[in-house]
Amino acid sequence: MLNMDFSQRVVIESAKSDWQPSPAAGIERKLLEREEAERGRATSIVRYAAGSRFNTHEHPLGEEIFVLDGVFSDETGDYPAGTYLRNPPGSAHAPFSEQGCTLFVKLHQFARADRATVRINTNTQRWLPGHGGLQVMPLHSFETEHVALVKWPAGEVFQPHRHYAGEEILVLSGEFIDEHGRYPKGTWMRSPHASKHTPHVEQETIIYVKTGHLPVL
Repeated sequence: MLNMDFSQRVVIESAKSDWQPSPAAGIERKLLEREEAERGRATSIVRYAAGSRFNTHEHPLGEEIFVLDGVFSDETGDYPAGTYLRNPPGSAHAPFSEQGCTLFVKLHQFARADRATVRINTNTQRWLPGHGGLQVMPLHSFETEHVALVKWPAGEVFQPHRHYAGEEILVLSGEFIDEHGRYPKGTWMRSPHASKHTPHVEQETIIYVKTGHLPVL
């Protein structure tokens, strides 16, 4: 088990982590949280070498993907950097990458009733106005869970706030900052239920954010 105590705050600068082999040749990963070896809940950065592929496999409790670079593919299509995907519980596919790619991947974390298949190219999706100078791009919502990209303009400061059922962030560009530290591109953090912070940025920053999905302990 890795980082499975959801009462604890976790921060990982993935750029400083080592790549580890997966069961498929040419596919490596950086583990962020993991329930069991090759099964159960997992969050990882995954890298496909050019021409690498996985055999057909099923996702009993779903799979969520954000393509960080390159082009990710399966039998449903080709997905360039900036694509957000959700494969619902019980879905199956045989993923591959002809030119190579890097992904943010979350496995086995859906509610069983969350049956939506999602394919969003965030490069062409419209940003919506958020609090203050923030811009928001909603990606998915189900019950209390909400997933979005948030764009912070340089110098933006957000109000102090608490996270009901937790918050998870992956810094996609720039540098995210709060009273606990500074988080450069590639940093993944998970904050527990009822955690509080006052975030800000000094440079334009884009983050992936998921809220409302962790246990209320």
